Amino acid sequence: MHFGGFWLAALGMKMTGCRCTFMTKLSRKNSSAKKPPARKSVKASKSKPVLDFAVAPKTNDAVASFRADILRHLTFTLARDTTTAIRMDWWLATCFTLRDRVLERFLHSQGAHASTNSRRVYYLSLEYLMGRLLRNNLCNLGQLEIAREALNGLGKELDDVIEEENDMGLGNGGLGRLAACFLDSLATMDIPAIGYGIHYEFGLFRQTFINGRQVEEADNWLARGTPWKIRRPEYQVRVPLYGSIEMGIDDRGNFAPQLVGTQDLIGIPWDIPIVGLHGSTVNFLRLWESKATTEFDFRAFDQGDYVEAVRSRISGETVSKVLYPNDSKEAGKELRLVQQIFFVSCSLQDILRRHRRRNDGWANLADKVVIQLNDTHPSIAVAELMRLLVDRERLPWDDAWALTTRIFNYTNHTLLPEALETWSVELLGRVLPRHLQIIYEINQRFLEEVEARWPGDDVRKAELSLIGEGPVRHVRMAHLAIVGSTKVNGVAELHTRLLKAHLLKGFDELTPGKIVNMTNGITPRRWLRACNPGLSSLCDEVVGPAWEGDLSKLRALEAVADDRSFQDRFLAVKRDNKVRLAKVIQDTCQIVVNPDSLFDVQIKRLHEYKRQHLNLLHILTLYRRMLNDPKLDITPRTFIFGAKAAPGYTMAKHIIHAINRVAAAVNHDVRVRGKIKVVFLPDYRVSLAEQIIPAADLSEQISTAGKEASGTGNMKLALNGALTIGTLDGANVEILEEVGKDNIFIFGLNVDEVAVLRSNGYDPAAVAAADEELKAVLDCLVSDYFTPEQPGALSPLVDGLLLGGDPYLVLADYRAYITAQDKAAAVFRDRRAWAKMAILNTARMGKFSSDRTIGEYAKEIWKIKPIRG
Repeated sequence: MHFGGFWLAALGMKMTGCRCTFMTKLSRKNSSAKKPPARKSVKASKSKPVLDFAVAPKTNDAVASFRADILRHLTFTLARDTTTAIRMDWWLATCFTLRDRVLERFLHSQGAHASTNSRRVYYLSLEYLMGRLLRNNLCNLGQLEIAREALNGLGKELDDVIEEENDMGLGNGGLGRLAACFLDSLATMDIPAIGYGIHYEFGLFRQTFINGRQVEEADNWLARGTPWKIRRPEYQVRVPLYGSIEMGIDDRGNFAPQLVGTQDLIGIPWDIPIVGLHGSTVNFLRLWESKATTEFDFRAFDQGDYVEAVRSRISGETVSKVLYPNDSKEAGKELRLVQQIFFVSCSLQDILRRHRRRNDGWANLADKVVIQLNDTHPSIAVAELMRLLVDRERLPWDDAWALTTRIFNYTNHTLLPEALETWSVELLGRVLPRHLQIIYEINQRFLEEVEARWPGDDVRKAELSLIGEGPVRHVRMAHLAIVGSTKVNGVAELHTRLLKAHLLKGFDELTPGKIVNMTNGITPRRWLRACNPGLSSLCDEVVGPAWEGDLSKLRALEAVADDRSFQDRFLAVKRDNKVRLAKVIQDTCQIVVNPDSLFDVQIKRLHEYKRQHLNLLHILTLYRRMLNDPKLDITPRTFIFGAKAAPGYTMAKHIIHAINRVAAAVNHDVRVRGKIKVVFLPDYRVSLAEQIIPAADLSEQISTAGKEASGTGNMKLALNGALTIGTLDGANVEILEEVGKDNIFIFGLNVDEVAVLRSNGYDPAAVAAADEELKAVLDCLVSDYFTPEQPGALSPLVDGLLLGGDPYLVLADYRAYITAQDKAAAVFRDRRAWAKMAILNTARMGKFSSDRTIGEYAKEIWKIKPIRG
């Protein structure tokens, strides 16, 4: 295999640090541990048994057993004693102790699923933003306080131990976090499911700032190992790449193309148990690590060529090195395509193996298997399943296609045409020559359907074809996913409506009813119970603890929204959370912030359509107002940002640089009297979000209307009592419907108004000229005020707005945004009014539980029922 150097260059960063895999055999059970119940045939029922260990009260016996198991793992798994153990050892021992309990339930759940030969959901996603698992698993198993007291008895604090855990480097933004929430809800709702993805060694990247600019460093999240993974080498698979096609005839006289001369990869699976609420079901996430077919070339080694001796191993491991390699160059594009076919092929081969184990033949494959494609990244799966069924299993094309189109479903996550992934015909044909043949065949048969529906309409064929014509012919992967799926879903009501009206209009007209809506959701276990214990306790008092399994129960909080005593306690919890975040900010950024100020939060992937630069213009507006009126009495604010920019996304990096340089000036300017602070927390990740979200007062959801598919950060923040300031975009529309117009700050152009503005001709320079305050803010940015050592360093940001056409209508929405912000500032000063609005936001987030979303998928798309052990 000789493509490794080419791919290594595509990673776009220097790899540092050691590679370490921490594995241990499942330790023998404590003699007092309860034996798992014997397996038996399990039928879906409405009664849900609760296991004793999952919700056990904090008895002395439970605490003593947990403590004894920690000590046992410390001694026999880690070879440490209480004197020599460091904090990492205590973390590992605690994780292994909990893992023992998780795996007991895992074996029982998998036995129940196998004994019934149940239909199962297979969720294919290129990323899973899992965060840390210890606290979440303790909460879901009802073991949090047991573990806390067990460690206290050993002189250790659970919160300190939890801080030892690295976030899993398996995801990036909302797409990956949604996948993680869905896995949690699938297990909570007792739905047999397996997630499939890639075992990234380095994840995306760790973000630091140098002179305000983003710098990417390798995210070596596995350097110290992780106790949650289980290696399954017995299930390794082989994935063929490159090669050529030899035409032939099989022993039945049928056309049988053969893929020869391939360069193969080996996929090794690692499993991570996924714990549902109360541990009633434990599913798993299977991640594929890439290996070379030849680890070591002894001949080259004997000849003294030591680098060549391990070249194949290095090449093979490159594929699962890094999430989203920089694709601004051809090497990066090729590596991305190889990553996608690698994890898709591994997963499909594994699914077919699992089916063969309990079924005779393929006739019932679609009755036992349903696959959800999370965005376009895994869409090559449609062609790969056809290859496996036709070429390897020798099914007739029509039979294979009938199965394929019943098995797959596709979730679209974007309204941006440029975000619908495509591959050049040249690249796909070189890396996957047989798949290109199959795609052409699928396309030919599909266009015959289009012709039958719209005879002679070549424009319609060109619009819907899987192959895009132009200077570079390309394969439209979203079209492949749509044609190969039973259902296609959007992720918010507005998003789905716009898909059907614009981006996928032709497909909706061809097959009415195929495109449906499944509004996204979040898991309340992580995003309230685990991350905000103070607010969770208040909810328990008013509602009872069952709300985390039925978020609609929080509606009971409406009855106390006007109660002054409850408001005081609610605000006290919020302030405690803000004090904790203020310490994180001081420790991380050396900035002192006022916990009594309005915490104005924008935490999400850095992209122009999400309009972090609109937020920046508001900061500059307040700053200039204070400089021009030293006596101005404004509501004290702390602006908090968290975001990573893709390494190749230049404008996004300019925005980060601009925010950081403005922050440096504002934070040290005595003229603002500490009433404005700007913080850009580096390396935004799940564990950091869990500290920011409970402390937020105002949630910035300010994307251009018609650009955000859904958003889930808006849901997390509102659930934790933050008020939303946002446009009528994505799930904001549905949040408005749930919380009511009096409990949210909506501003700006809506989708229809955006379309009218564009059709009439949008002139951003004219908008700026007509607004004196806006013009002054832009002039300030292009001056050398914030970058005296480098005049004009921030000009690219302003040039993009004035000279680049302002594609995301930042200037068009500026004045409405400032007005909405002024209103929010005024309401924040009314402590009672703000408290009531915040409580009602928490109370009315029931719709946005991922349990509701998964329930709708299960009923309307997957046609699957729970299996309860």
